[in-house]
Amino acid sequence: MNEVLKNMMTRRSIRSYTDRQISEEDLNTILSAAINAPSGMNLQTWHFTAITNAEILNRTNKSIKAAFTRSTDSRLQERGHNENYCCYYHAPTLIIVSNDPTQWWAPMDCACALENIFLAATSLGIGSCWINQLGQTCDDPEVRSLLTELGIPSSHKVYGCAALGYASPESCIKEKKLQEHTISIIR
Repeated sequence: MNEVLKNMMTRRSIRSYTDRQISEEDLNTILSAAINAPSGMNLQTWHFTAITNAEILNRTNKSIKAAFTRSTDSRLQERGHNENYCCYYHAPTLIIVSNDPTQWWAPMDCACALENIFLAATSLGIGSCWINQLGQTCDDPEVRSLLTELGIPSSHKVYGCAALGYASPESCIKEKKLQEHTISIIR
């Protein structure tokens, strides 16, 4: 199996990280992989915001948790009131991927970019996990204010985030099992 396929087959979500920050060089490589993902008509309407500042990461988590407490969903309310809940699993880096929602391809472009982020991270020995909470809360006024402060265009919706860091030794990595009836081949 070639290295690209091996990378794809071995990548798993990591939900427990060490405090060790990824290098600036590795972060730039990962961001370069993101911007080289397919983009509808090559318009590249996306935006990538990388956060490595622990204080800003904590503020982001607090904003999301506050939005959750205002939700009508009891599961989100529970997370919002949980002192230990951290939507990005305490990863030292978070990349926010946003796009202009008026572009019909915005979600697909962001999904392709996130996959490139995950595969690039894996190839560098860096763990990753797709984070959805900012996408769920980006229209909350408190969260939107923070996103604007971070330089995310006010016209953008967050379609996903990537938590990045080095897997902690006690990280539980699940074995991937193919679900039945997932693939159909028509000849």
